Amino acid sequence: MSTSTADMRPSAGLGSSPQFWEFLWRSAGLQSAGLFILAYFVYGAQPHVGASPEVLAAFYQGERARILIAAVIAGFAVLNLMWFAAALRATLAEVGQDGWGAAATAASAALGGVLILLISVSAGLAYSVAGTASPAFAGALNDFAWAGIVVSSFPRAMLAMAAAFGLWRGGLISNRLFTVGVAVVVLLLLGGTTWVRGGFWAADGVFSRTVSPLIGLLWILVVSRVLLGRRSSSRAAW
Repeated sequence: MSTSTADMRPSAGLGSSPQFWEFLWRSAGLQSAGLFILAYFVYGAQPHVGASPEVLAAFYQGERARILIAAVIAGFAVLNLMWFAAALRATLAEVGQDGWGAAATAASAALGGVLILLISVSAGLAYSVAGTASPAFAGALNDFAWAGIVVSSFPRAMLAMAAAFGLWRGGLISNRLFTVGVAVVVLLLLGGTTWVRGGFWAADGVFSRTVSPLIGLLWILVVSRVLLGRRSSSRAAW
């Protein structure tokens, strides 16, 4: 028995509409930023570099449920970040900026890998490591997580740069907004230099822990607004 072509088409409905998927993924940046902020507050204050075994145990064992819940939320945030980059890539391809779109894809892949690794380290410490491993090993993993946040500044800066230059060269943002994007790139790159032993410019300092990530999230919100404000192309990307 043969099946007609009409029978093989997706059934009509909201889920089969390209416009539905296009809107969903173009808004993924908003979803990602919101989930990252929620995970940040659920997770709580991570022990600083060189924290004592007592402080590490109090956090990773005493706040185990919060940390594991935050890991799930952060995982969804990373997932939406990947879809945000995919929407950015599709938009840049539409305006002939495939090179910057490819850069956005590469940057998001690198950033997603780093973030998943950091989420895994924190979740592993809370799940079993902090209670069973030696204090020195648990402390090393905690310090590694802080170092990973610093290093993540580079793929974050590359993603911001791909968005700023790609959207500007494609005529989708103004010169003023492009200037803001360049400033964001510079500030994110500065986050990769926060290796002072203590204080504001330390790996666990205010700039690395709060200011730099907040700047990156705000830029994602700006780019998401640009993506959502663009009319759908006649070429179906979704």
